[in-house]
Amino acid sequence: MLQALIGPVTGLLDKFIEDKDQKAKLAHDIATMSEKHAQELAKGQLEINKAEAQHKSIFVAGWRPFIGWTCGIALCWYFVLAPVTIFLCAYLGVTIPDLPSFDMGSLMTVLMGMLGLGGLRTYEKQKGLTK
Repeated sequence: MLQALIGPVTGLLDKFIEDKDQKAKLAHDIATMSEKHAQELAKGQLEINKAEAQHKSIFVAGWRPFIGWTCGIALCWYFVLAPVTIFLCAYLGVTIPDLPSFDMGSLMTVLMGMLGLGGLRTYEKQKGLTK
């Protein structure tokens, strides 16, 4: 959204500021404002993460590992254990009830968010690092 505003705002600089150097400096500051803001937010989140990781309570320091292990176990079940179980039961002729299933989309949203992959991909696309 900020990228859409940068062009019109820098266009207004031509009307109100006559000094070319000052105009160029302001245009650069406006263009890099969202990047600076994102960096400050990331730095703040890193400090929060450090404080949480050093906390003595398992309910504060342990929530990320808990979510990580939960996602890992769910992925292991979905991609390894359930197919192997179904195969072995079919091979042995054992009839079992339908195994529980879950919404992989929700799981992947949580996992990708924890790993930071969703935002990284967006950042790469904005910077033109990927095709």
